[in-house]
Parts: sequence; structure tokens; C-alpha cells
Amino acid sequence: MKVQIRDSDKVNDVAIGTHFIDLRKISNDGDKGFLPTLGPAWVNMYGSTRNYTLLDEHQDLNEGLGEGVSFRARLMLGLAVEILDTSNPELTSSTEVQVEQATPVSDSCTGKMEEFFLFGAFLEASMIDRKNGDKPITFEVTIGNYGNQVDGMSRPQRPRKKESGDEEEVDLIQNSSDDEGDEGGDLVSVSSSPPMRPQVTDRNYFHLPYLDRKPCIYIKSWWQDQRRRLYNANIMDRIADKLEEGLNDVQEMIKTEKSYPERRLRGVLEELSCGCYRFLSLADKDQSQSSRTRLDKERLKSCMRELESMGQQAKALRAQVKRHTVRDKLKLVQNILQKLRFLADEPQHSIPDVFIWMMSNNKRIAYARVPSKDVLFSIVEEEVGKDCAKVKTLFLKLPGKRGFGSAGWTVQAKLELYLWLGLNKQRKDFLCGLPCGFEEVKAAQGLGLQSFPPISLCYTKKQAFQLRAHMYQARSLFAADSSGLSDPFARVFFITQSQCTEVLNETLCPTWDQMLVFDNLELYGEAHELRDDPPIIVIEIYDQDTMGKADFMGRTFAKPVVKMADEDYCPPRFPPQLEYYQIYRGNATAGDLLAAFELLQIGPAGKADLPPINGPADTDRGPIMPVPLGIRPVLSKYRIEVLFWGLRDLKRVNLAQVDRPRVDIECAGRGVQSSLIHNYKKNPNFNTLVKWFEVDLPENELLHPPLNIRVVDCRAFGRYTLVGSHAVSSLRRFIYRPPDRSSPNWNTTGEIVINMEPEAPVKKLETMVKLDATEEEKDKKKKKKKGTAEEPEEEEPDESMLDWWSKYFASIDTMKEHLKHQEVAAVDAEDKEEMDSTEGPKGHMKGKEKAKAPKEEKKKKVQNHGQGQGLEVPEKKKPKIDELKVYPKELETEFDNFEDWLHTFNLLRGKIGDDEDSSTEEERIVGRFKGSLCVYKVPLPEDISREAGYDPTYGMFQGIPSNDPINVLVRVYVVRATDLHPADINGKADPYIAIRLGKTDIRDKENYISKQLNPVFGKSFDIEASFPMESMLTVAVYDWDLVGTDDLIGETKIDLENRYYSKHRATCGIAQTYSIHGYNIWRDPMKPTQILSQLCKEGKVDGPHFGPPGRVKVANRVFTGPSEIEDENGQRKTTDEHVALAALRHWEDIPRVGCPLVPEHVETRPLLNPDKPGIEQGRLELWVDMFPMDMPAPGTPLDISPRKPKKYELRVIVWNTDEVVLEDDDFFTGEKSSDIFVRGWLKGQQEDKQDTDVHYHSLTGEGNFNWRYLFPFDYLAAEEKIVISKKESMFSWDETEYKIPARLTLQIWDADHFSADDFLGAIELDLNRFPRGAKTAKQCSMEMATGEVEVPLVSIFKQKRVKGWWPLLARNENDEFELTGKVEAELHLLTAEEAEKNPVGLARNEPDPLEKPNRPDTAFVWFLNPLKSIKYLICTRYKWLIIKIVLALLGLLMLALFLYSLPGYMVKKLLGA
Repeated sequence: MKVQIRDSDKVNDVAIGTHFIDLRKISNDGDKGFLPTLGPAWVNMYGSTRNYTLLDEHQDLNEGLGEGVSFRARLMLGLAVEILDTSNPELTSSTEVQVEQATPVSDSCTGKMEEFFLFGAFLEASMIDRKNGDKPITFEVTIGNYGNQVDGMSRPQRPRKKESGDEEEVDLIQNSSDDEGDEGGDLVSVSSSPPMRPQVTDRNYFHLPYLDRKPCIYIKSWWQDQRRRLYNANIMDRIADKLEEGLNDVQEMIKTEKSYPERRLRGVLEELSCGCYRFLSLADKDQSQSSRTRLDKERLKSCMRELESMGQQAKALRAQVKRHTVRDKLKLVQNILQKLRFLADEPQHSIPDVFIWMMSNNKRIAYARVPSKDVLFSIVEEEVGKDCAKVKTLFLKLPGKRGFGSAGWTVQAKLELYLWLGLNKQRKDFLCGLPCGFEEVKAAQGLGLQSFPPISLCYTKKQAFQLRAHMYQARSLFAADSSGLSDPFARVFFITQSQCTEVLNETLCPTWDQMLVFDNLELYGEAHELRDDPPIIVIEIYDQDTMGKADFMGRTFAKPVVKMADEDYCPPRFPPQLEYYQIYRGNATAGDLLAAFELLQIGPAGKADLPPINGPADTDRGPIMPVPLGIRPVLSKYRIEVLFWGLRDLKRVNLAQVDRPRVDIECAGRGVQSSLIHNYKKNPNFNTLVKWFEVDLPENELLHPPLNIRVVDCRAFGRYTLVGSHAVSSLRRFIYRPPDRSSPNWNTTGEIVINMEPEAPVKKLETMVKLDATEEEKDKKKKKKKGTAEEPEEEEPDESMLDWWSKYFASIDTMKEHLKHQEVAAVDAEDKEEMDSTEGPKGHMKGKEKAKAPKEEKKKKVQNHGQGQGLEVPEKKKPKIDELKVYPKELETEFDNFEDWLHTFNLLRGKIGDDEDSSTEEERIVGRFKGSLCVYKVPLPEDISREAGYDPTYGMFQGIPSNDPINVLVRVYVVRATDLHPADINGKADPYIAIRLGKTDIRDKENYISKQLNPVFGKSFDIEASFPMESMLTVAVYDWDLVGTDDLIGETKIDLENRYYSKHRATCGIAQTYSIHGYNIWRDPMKPTQILSQLCKEGKVDGPHFGPPGRVKVANRVFTGPSEIEDENGQRKTTDEHVALAALRHWEDIPRVGCPLVPEHVETRPLLNPDKPGIEQGRLELWVDMFPMDMPAPGTPLDISPRKPKKYELRVIVWNTDEVVLEDDDFFTGEKSSDIFVRGWLKGQQEDKQDTDVHYHSLTGEGNFNWRYLFPFDYLAAEEKIVISKKESMFSWDETEYKIPARLTLQIWDADHFSADDFLGAIELDLNRFPRGAKTAKQCSMEMATGEVEVPLVSIFKQKRVKGWWPLLARNENDEFELTGKVEAELHLLTAEEAEKNPVGLARNEPDPLEKPNRPDTAFVWFLNPLKSIKYLICTRYKWLIIKIVLALLGLLMLALFLYSLPGYMVKKLLGA
């Protein structure tokens, strides 16, 4: 939200100041949050300086763009948010702003006015840019408008109303000023230092010669007292600073591979939680203030909540930090740090920031801005600002736009400044943090000077020092020239002196190895203080240009190690160690400097006491002194062997193509050149493979200089241009380390038998390794064998049913299970580590057993991991299917980029862009160099040179293949893509595959898959290629469009050459078992025995020795396994292939040459789009086989085309229903009844639903139908899905394929003539696993459907025919299921062929009609046959009632007749008639 004060003007209003309110900071959207609220509080506005010129060049600053360079105004603001009644349309539609008069607020609502005192002392001013060197310079300090020369403010003159509460305050202020008045006039602020002429430091910079007289400034100012806000921010800042420092330490430890970074991280978290709890105790102190706004209260609550939870989080994290989780936890703690920084930023300002301006000739040149909270004093230590009463180094910068970009990196001036800000009444200790040894110089003469601050400090104590800067080297510097290199030199500044190192040409990793000595340094203050807190050294790195001035490349700061005259020059502190200093350029890092700095006090005896300097040893380097012996690293002679393989993908240089490239390798000033490639187009490989050079490198590997690889193109007339360069920053991974002879896989004595025991019949061989199985394991195995005998034997899956996809789906399940196991294992490992750390030496023993345990686990897992479709009973063992390995990521990550001996180095060119985003690393890549390095101490290890067949021309690179061009058949299998990025408006895509390799470009456009983001391609492509010219395979997924060009969704690039030559043998994956027919047929033209022989020959391994059958010996490993194989006709033959394959699958166990071989696999590669760098556009599952053309040709490609769904027909007969709820009330009799019919459909085909006829007027909930539905459908057994193809809309170009689970829905409805039919209940049966129907209606219960009782599940695809009763459910008002009816149905599944052979009719039609149901007569509508229905109604329901009534009526009649005829009889009797 932007708030602006403007200056009303006839032409256009000019902004005076702008303030932005970040709504996130004045509200909280959490569950205990609050709506935005602010104030009433003062906010400060900053902008440009006032200079009364017609055009203000810094007007943008007043608009709020950029960092304000001067105080402009303060504004008292209040803000509240209310939630509108949205039902009122007037409120919601109006956009105009209503302006109303606000109620006035009292003066004291923003806090009580207090007198603040700001004191500053300038201890040093150096590095003043030479442009400002000729005129006298003064420094001006302002806080708000106080101290400003143009409109400096005096005390706020307010008409003071004597309110009852304010009386004492007013008197106090007046009294205090009166007292001072008595002591010699009111205290006048001194806000600028006296003008002084700068002196030359060197040709770029000047300094001010303050020497022993340090000018001071002091300013009195009056502000509302809102220190609490700043104090809370300070406490949080302090916690955050400590945390940041700790995290940087931990990162540094991880980077330099120091031991126990996890301990340091635990310490950091401990500090964090203590800090958080300390905040809780301090922040809530002065509650009583009347001037606390709602935001203050709410912010305090939310900060306390947040910090409390942070404290708890830190405690919890501390317990979780382990050696292998350090990096993950580090990320979490960095999030905490960001949150802390956000919380610490206070939105309601109080005291404005302090500005320091450098003025030259009354012009404002450069400034620095110090937040007032950083220099604020408090009596509580945690609340003190971080720079209060400390000497702070400030670098002044240019204001506004001039300070941006490279102009802003040059320093205008460097100040050593001491600042103190606090309440005037607390000012007695304002000088406490200054270096001791000074006398105060007061302005006024006369009485009572105690209370006046000094205008300058005169230092009486000074010490003489000598600084020695040992500049050893820099690395990974910024590329300043267009060649991608620089000509760097360093300039070192200390106090008022500066010196330069020599310029080293054309390098990004200069090793200056130079000592710079600064003599006659005078430092003021007590000796002991200087020892603990010496001034900082500034080191700037420049790039020397032949023309013009040197370019700035970066800057870093260092503190020297100080030795006082009375200390000895001896360990541990001396001689100092070389350290890495991070070089910054603007905010970006730009390399490291390796250097050491020592500051030596010159004692009374003069320089004689200092450690001696050995004069220039290198006469050729002139008067340059090298870094002395104790400090420079200990060097040894190393030999660096370079394998030059070839260059790839070189881009043009200045529009000319690269034709004759050469590679130059340089390290620590020595180097070697490759042979020249004569025609890059024809053959980009080098003809001389291995060259070497010797070089002196430090023994300490962390200090190794980087190695530079430069590629140049040789042109005519001996010219050459740089194509690109690469700096190998760390040589560590290329250092040759002799193998550890004591490790178990080096023990070459005696045989080790590795037993491959067939678990299943031979044709289902499952490899299994047992290294020295222990007794208990054998017992286990016996038990296991006994166990398996009793278990029902798992039926073998039918070979003919299985195809490549069965294998693939089985493997995917295994992969998922494996990932689950890994998670569990990771947790276990953590617990174990805890135990190890406590156990100590006993832990080692455990380690070995541990190593064995997971191996065993793995084997057991492998054995139990077959897989199949039998998913009805989860406990049942899965049927055996041979699997392949599904990698959830690229193959490269699994096998270390296939850089086992051939590495790829990206070549970069061009200047690094100044603004971060202009040139990304990708854009600067101009090609790739393939080769390798090997670094070792000079006498070559004996074991290598003595080996049989050692070829000295190849040095350490023995046994590498030739790099002549070679023709290869590349076979790419693309299985499927997942999670593609939508490319069309409908949120879908129409993907197809495109493959590029060299000049071959295959676009499989005809076979696009309509409207799918997870398409199954199931395709293989054969391409002939010749390495090295065509070695980068690009597999892309494009989106087919009817009109216009097809869009690229994403692509993945595979470097085939590295795979082809890798020792991991990535040409064709090694299957789990060897079979010569069926779905698992062996793909490689070479059989396992031939591959094994070839590997043994290449690795100079003794073997393979086959025999007796089922046994092979390689080196000292013996592999055993099955010795027979079955062909298609079931004939058994003896073969060695199984054991050879067993040896290959455990090639990593072979001593010396062993490494894991790539198994038969499918890899998952992320798809990337160059337009959207770094964002995954989907994933592609594929694998690549490569076969050299000079070898026997491989067989036909594997058929992995997607499975075609099989056509089925499901016949459902609805026989009867029972206990259906009765919905309708009878019109005449009020009877409950229902007109029942049953509706059915298959999921996904609702529009093809089928209904039975209506059973009218069922009074008991019973219905009889004998009705048949027919549902034809296409079904994929492997995925258990029904496949439906239909057009999405009438405008669709083509049909879209959907896969839907196979589910049958049956519903009962009550038919109504005039209103909509009423839904009564339903059941959905998953045709693969649904509850078996009950035998009778009585046994059928609601629990069958809800799964509350164990019901056997059946699959219609296995059973084919099922009959029974199923419950139908509906939800009642309380959203709970209730039973609303039962249906008796029969399901019958037939394949399309079977259905054709014996057709049946729909409903009750021919052929094979069902008989009519036997329905009670009332089912016919009562108004067609009223008597019948009346009879039915009366007879059934009211039979006894009617009989009773008739009998009663008869009785009554009798009585009436009796009474009627009684008198007559009486008369007759009496009269005797």
C-alpha cells in the first residue's frame, strides 16, 4: 500500500515522500491472526536531498524507488481494516474513495516525547575516490532533520498545554535545559566534522590525515519514546545474526570436509532455542505503556508464539541431527532464519535512520545509512543495537541511480565510525566503547565542562606496527574479458596505505605467491585492545586492461592475526595459516582468495625483533617477495596425467566454425597441450590420448589450485582464438588413491564360493548370493523348506499369458516396495547411529554385521518379489515373474554419470553478466571436452608399473579402448510418459515421440496419442550412428496440433558415448535370468559366457573356468547355479549360461576390476524445455540398447507395443428383489407400496444404462424380473481397467481413450408416472474383487457391502459365473448407510468369441429367452381392474378383521331380533296364545 505526501503545484504535483506499507507485516492470516492494523504511529519517509535546483535528478527516490538518501518527512498514520457486508451491492460496487474528517488524537498517543542524544566519532576516513581528492572534505551526520545544515531543527517548539498528567514532564525538560544553560549556554549540536584536505594513498584513492585528532559530532533530538519496538527487533536480530553465523560455519565445515559438522549444528540449535526463550522473558516487559497500538499488542503476541514454537522446533531438530541428515536439517534451519528476519522487521517506525554524508566543496557526494535501532543503547544487554558503542566500518556509496550496477561497486570512501544513540539521561557511558588512550577536547572553555561532549578526541597512546599480507592465490575469479579469462591483480588497503600484487595474465586462478609488507603503521589506542580487535583489511581484485583503467572484479575483507611485542612468534597462532576469503562483487560471490595476514607490533627495539624476512629468492621476479616457508603450503612434486579423448558440440566463434581445435591444460603455472584435431567435422577425437606434466602442488588437498582447461581454435598464420574454458575447481576426485589391500574383496587367497540356489524350477531361475552363510541361516532355510511344503503351491503363471508388460508391471511394484524399505532402513540407520556413538569400540564389530544384514535382507526380498495379477488374497505369495530394474531416475545418477574413466567438462565462454540473470551458465556453454585427469605423487606406485601388459604410453589409463570412429546400432525403446505438462487449452496434450541423433531425425507424428498426459507409447526405434560424431541422443515429446506447428513439450538428452565406453557396460542391460524363448528372451547378441570371457580378458582377470556343470570360477570367486535350460519344446540341455550370468550379476564382487554392471532396466528421465529452464515438464520411461556394427547383428527388437484390450461380454440376469423400502402411499387406502425396477451399467458407460420392466405395486418389497442385461466391453487384464474410446465433444477431431476400473453398478428405483422416479438404493461391484453373493435373501446383510464382516472376495474374470443375493444401500439424512433392498442377480462373463457362439437376447427376448416372472395380480394397475385389486387389498390384509366384524354384526342382529321379538313372545306366553 503506497502513502505519498505531495507538494501541490499549479502544473503538476511533486512527491515529497513516499511510504510503502507491506500488508503482510501489519496483519497475520493464521488461525490466531488479525486483520491489517497500524498505529496511530509515525512513519518516516526518505527520498532525495534538498538542493533547490530546478530539476532534481533523484526525484525517483521521492517516489519510493530505490533507497532514500535523506530524511524527507514523518507522517502520523492509523490504519484499520473492517470486513464489509458483501450482501449490500452499494458497498461492493462502488470504487470511489470516501474522505472523512478523522477524530483528533491526543499528542501522547504515539508515545511520550523524550530527548535523545546521538554521538559519533570519526576514527579514520580512507579510500576516498580520487575524483574528490582536490577539495576539502567534511562529513555530516543527521538524524531526521536534526543536524541537517539546510534545515536543521532545534527543539520542537510546541505550545505546551498544561494538562494534569504532563506537568512533571514539562518541568523536567525545562529544568534540565536550564541547568545546562547555567553551565555555559545551551548545548549546541555539532553535526559535521571540520573540513580537511585529503592526502594521496595511491593512484586511485585518497585518505584524510586525522592522525591522533579524531573529530566528533553530537546531536540532540526529540522523539516519541517507542524504544520497546526497536528493542524487540534488536533481540530478534541478534538471535538471527547468531544463527546465520552458525549456519555459515556448518556449511563451511561441510565444504572443507571437517569432522563433526553435526555437533556444530546441534550447538547452533541449542543457542537458537536459548535465544528464543530469552526473547519470551524480555519482550513482554513494559506492559503499562498507554501508547501501545493494537498492532504492537498483536505483533508481540504473534512474535512470542512464533519464537516459542521456533524454540521447540530447534529443540526437536537438535535431537534429529545425525551425520547423514545434516544437509536436510540445515535447509530446515535456513527456513527458520528467513522467518526470523521477516518477524524482526518493525512496520511502525519511531526514530528515523542516521545518515552520514560526505561533502566536498558543499556538494553532497556519497552517503551511508545506518538504521537507528542498530546504534540504540539499552541497559539490557540483549536489547542493545548491534553497532551501538562499537567502531563500525562503513563504505559510502553514490546516491540514487548512480549507485547501481558496476558504478556502485566502487567505494567512494571507507569510514571507521563510532556511534552511540540513547536517551539523554542515560548518556553517561556514551564513550565506553571507544579505543582507550584519548583525551577529550571540549568546545567551550570555562566552568563545568563535565556535561559537555567532546568535539574531538586526542589520542596520546599510539603503537607502531608492521603488516605482512601473504597473498598466495585466488581461484574461480570473475571472467572480465570477452575471452572468458582475466588478467588479475590484487590491491590491499590497510588504514592509510595500499599496495598491489603483480598482474598475472590470462587466468581465473592466479597464484601470486607474494608477500606485501606495510611498514610504519601507526595505530591509536591501547595495545591490548588492538590485539583483540584490529582494523580490517580491504582486498580488491582488479582486471588489468591494456587500455583504460583496471576493471573491478571483486572485494573481500580480512582481519589480521596480531602479535604484540611481548609475545613470541610461535605456534599455535604463528605463523598464521592460509585461509579462504569469499570475494564479493556487488551481492554476488565472485571467487575465493587464499591468503594470510599478520600484524606485528614493532617494539622498543625497532624492527630487529620482528621475525626475519628472507629476501627475494627468485631473482627473476625482481623485488617480489614470496610467501615465507612456514605459511606457504608444503609443496610436493605431483604428476598430472591428462587423457585427451575428444571435443563435442563446439559452437561457432565470432560466426566462424571451429575447424582445428586444440586443448590446453594449465595448473599452477605448468601445463600441457593436446595434439591438434585436423578436421573437427570429420573426427572430433584426439589421436594422441595421454599426455602428462609435472607440477608442485600443496600436500593439503584443500589448497590445491584449480586446473584450467582451455580450448583454442588454430587459424591460419599462427593465430588462434579461444573457444571456451573450464575450471576444475577441485582436483580431489582425480587424485589416484592406491586400493586398500586389506579390504575383503582384495583378499585373493583361497576360493570364495558364491552359491546360486534355484528357488523355483530351472526356467524360473532366481539368482541369490550367499556369502559365508551362518549356521542359524541354514536352520532358517530348513525351516523354510518345511514350511513351503505345507503351503499350497502357488500356481505358476501361464507362460503364454505373460508378456513384456507383465514383467514391467511386476518390476514397478517391486520398485515401490523397495522405496518403502529404504525409508524404513533410513530410520533404522538413525537409531543405530545413536547406539554406535554411545557404544564406541564395540560399534565396529556391529558395523560388519550390519553390513551383512542388509545384504541378507535384500536377498530375502528378491526371493519374495515375484509378482502377478493374483491380488485377491494379499497374504498369498506373488507368482514368480522375471523382473527388470525400474529406476525412478536417470541411469546416469545411479552409475555416477558413467564417468568411471571418461569425464565430460562443459566449456564456458564470455564475460559473466553483471546483473545476475543476464547470462545463465547454460547460455555460456560453448561445447564439451571429454577426457580425464589423474593426479599422483611423482614416483609412480610400483604395483601399477609392474603389472602384466603395462603400457607406459597410457600411464594410469591402462586398458582404455581406442577412440577411432565406430559404427553402432542404437535401439531406443520408449515405454511411456507420465505427468506431461498440458500443451492445449483443454488441459491435455496430444503427445508423440521425436528422436534426434546426428543427422537422423525421426518424428513419429502419425502415431500421436490423443488427449493424454500419461501416454503409453510402447515403441522401439532403430538408428544407425557413428561415434564420436553423433553421440548425443535427444528424445523429445511433441504435442500434435491440427493447425500450426507442433509444440515441444519437453526433451531429454542422453550422452551415448559415455555409456558405450563405460566399464558398467551400459550397451545392453543384463537380464535377471537367461532364457532362449518366451517373454524374457535374451536380447544381447553375445551370450553371458561370451560377455564374461570378454570382461575377464579386458580386465586381465584369471578366468572364466567352467566346469563341472553348474560351476564357474573367476579370479578367486566361484559361482554355482543351475546347469540346464529348457527350449520351446520342453527339451532340456546342459548349459553354462546360467552360471556365467550369475557371475555377471555379481561382477562387483570380483577383486580389483569389479564394478556393478547395468542390469536389464527401464530408466525414468525428466523432460525439460529450454524455454522453461529448470522446470520438469513430465517424465519419460525408456531404455537404450547399443550394438556395435562389427559384431553379430542383434535379434529383432523386443515387442513392447501397448497391450490391446480384449473384448468381453458381461451378461447380468436380475432375478428377484426383496425387502425393498416402500416409497409410495396408496391414493385411496393410504397403503405403502413401491413400483420397483432395477437399473444397471458398467462404470464409464452411464449413457448405455439398461433398465428392467417395472414390478408395479409391490406391497412387500418383493419384485420378480427375470430380466437380462448385456454389457459388451474392452478390458486390459494387466491393468485391470476397461478401455473406452469416445469423442470428448461434437467438435473433437478424434476419439480419446479412457481407462476406467471395471465396476458394475446396480440400482433400484421406484417408478412414478407423473414425477421423477425415486432412487432407492445401489451397490457397486468391482469385477476384480467383489463380495461373493449370499445363498438366500435372509443371509444377505448390509455388512457384506461395507466390508465390516469378512466375506470371501471373488473375481468375475476368474469365476466366469456367479449367482447370489447382494445388499443395496443408500444414505439416510444423517449421511449414514442403511439397507434399502436386496437383489438376486447372476453375472456371467464371456469373451467376445464365446458370446458370438451362443448368443442370448436382451431382456426376455430370443434367443434363449427367460420365462415371464410370476408376479402377484395386484401388480397390474388397480384402475384397470378395480375389483381384483379391491379383492386383493381386502382379502390379504383385513381377512380376520372382516370375519370378526361379520361375526359381531351377526351377534348384534341376533340381539336386536331377540329384543324385537321378546315382547311378542312374552305376551303370547302370558296370554297363553
